[in-house]
Amino acid sequence: MSKEQSRGGGRRGGWQQAELPDAGDAAAWFVGRVPDEWFDGAPEVVVDRDEITVVGTLTAPEADGDGTAAAQGRASRFREDTRGQRMTIADEAQARYGRTVSWGVRIGEERIMFTHLAVPVMTRLRQSERQVLDTLVDAGVARSRADAVVWSVKLVGQHTEAWLAELREAMDSVDTLRAKGPQI
Repeated sequence: MSKEQSRGGGRRGGWQQAELPDAGDAAAWFVGRVPDEWFDGAPEVVVDRDEITVVGTLTAPEADGDGTAAAQGRASRFREDTRGQRMTIADEAQARYGRTVSWGVRIGEERIMFTHLAVPVMTRLRQSERQVLDTLVDAGVARSRADAVVWSVKLVGQHTEAWLAELREAMDSVDTLRAKGPQI
């Protein structure tokens, strides 16, 4: 589990997150709460201000043919077999952390999400910025401006992951220093 995944997000960001319960212990809480037999190892737990995503690794099935279909079948069986317990755990976590819980599994190279949020984000764009989105739509890369924004965010995330990780570490340091300061 990476440092980012295990740290749980907490209240990073200062005043923007002041009203959210601290989720710094979310990864540990899920490790303790999720039945041991569900996953191969500890689940990956990622927290942001809207959602907690829990993704566990399942043993890949022995498949003679299509490994992707076998993985999807294994994920479907797990989803149905654990639905009631996952809903109970999610309700407990939502009460504790004030965030929606989303579930998924990893089987081999496949990552299959059962549920997850798509949160609307509003922004104002100037003409040159809208033209970028419209080019992506006109070229068939995206179906709409909203899809073009999602595509752009994913592309930036892929190409700047090291920088974003460094930025998150710096924000963690600021949060640590802020916590050591006088409380008002």
